[in-house]
Amino acid sequence: MSDITRREFINFMGISAAAAGTLPWLIQCASKAVRPLGPPLPFVPLKSSLEDALLLPEGFSYEVILRWRQQLNTKGELFGFNNDFIAYLPFKPSDPNDGLMWVNHEYHDPYYVSDWRPGTPRTDEQFRLERKAVGGSIVHMRKYEGRWQMVDNSKYNRRLDAYTPIPLISQRPILGHRTAVGTFANCAGGVTPWGTVLTCEENYDNFVGEAIYKNGVRTWVDGDDYLSWAKGVKLPPEHYGWVVEVNLKTGHAKKLCALGRFAHECATCTVAPDGRVVVYSGDDAENEHLYKFISRKAGSLEEGSLYVADLKAGRWVHLSWRDDARLKKVFSDHTELLIRAREAAKIVGATPLDRPEDIEIDPVSGHIFVSLTSNKKRKNYFGSLLKIMEKNNNPLSLEFDSATFAAGGAETGFACPDNLVFDKKGNLWMTTDISGSALKPILTNPLAITVCSIFPCGAKAPALPCKWLPRPMVRN
Repeated sequence: MSDITRREFINFMGISAAAAGTLPWLIQCASKAVRPLGPPLPFVPLKSSLEDALLLPEGFSYEVILRWRQQLNTKGELFGFNNDFIAYLPFKPSDPNDGLMWVNHEYHDPYYVSDWRPGTPRTDEQFRLERKAVGGSIVHMRKYEGRWQMVDNSKYNRRLDAYTPIPLISQRPILGHRTAVGTFANCAGGVTPWGTVLTCEENYDNFVGEAIYKNGVRTWVDGDDYLSWAKGVKLPPEHYGWVVEVNLKTGHAKKLCALGRFAHECATCTVAPDGRVVVYSGDDAENEHLYKFISRKAGSLEEGSLYVADLKAGRWVHLSWRDDARLKKVFSDHTELLIRAREAAKIVGATPLDRPEDIEIDPVSGHIFVSLTSNKKRKNYFGSLLKIMEKNNNPLSLEFDSATFAAGGAETGFACPDNLVFDKKGNLWMTTDISGSALKPILTNPLAITVCSIFPCGAKAPALPCKWLPRPMVRN
């Protein structure tokens, strides 16, 4: 940021009712109407664009602090490919300018990473390059004279990749193993109250395929032709699709099987009144579900209870093999239930959703906001934001109200919500994300292609007055 003063920008961020007449996608929560609110932004926002470039408003600037294949340490480990979730944790609260950063590396692109071309066999070296490019990086960052830089060859700099041995924290071995080989498909994540990072394994099936269970028989289905490693190494799909907890200071990691196995988009933590931790997570696939995990004790996510949302009934349904005869009939034990969490959710009547992605908690109101990106099967190309209000605002509650907070489309001017973040005053900032292959249905509505939106709602503003119903949202 150059021409805009820091004070101007901070003042803007601190105004809970701030909005701008120049931004058509700013929404007043009490009304469906889009209209200017409050003072203008301290910069001129960009218009929607399909240009393949990093575009910034006038007065903003950027600099590259890490690059793909940049060497991290004396062992020769390299910064990975396709960054996603980032978490920064300073060593001391009193010094925010020196700390450790975690970066997810979600997937590789063989064209760049290994020079593999479709229709040809991968060599052992190509498999190796691709498996080393994913996972995550731990990087010691320090601010020197106003610029962030990596601390070269710091003892903290290291990689986790698709070769790293990671323990499976489960009640019993999974397919005969208590350790998985590697982590990959790392999408969003979270940070625990005790300062570890949660990185979420999302579309693992693209890499290793999926295990299908039917009538007591397990069959294996290959993954994405472009990304799959199946012809080079058989990695059991049941070892992936978990939330992985990482200690940035030591590099030690563990897969938290108690949180269930599915395409985890994020793992958003909050502390309950009794000190236990509650983690919200969405399964980022069409017609999948929203989950809540309640830890058994404070300071640990290794054990606890997993619940799935039934929005029609307004309740969290316990996925318990011991206590639910329906689940006991299908699964041999609780570990198998967790491995096949998607099936368990459907058995108990969980509400199918439109690709639940990021989840954030309003720091003022305590309400939970969920990005529902889209659902082509329902012809919902624009997505929406879902708001969950726990009974008595207690994350331990098993009852809640829910509403569509904002629906994407021409009226609201956004489509395909993804990452969310609240500032300290309760303004909700949103990024949007859509694959190139999915753009065609919405190109007739250029307002629906936005990069960042802000919903200046504050904590007490009511949601849009439309109760969420599990039915298709058809857009013309």
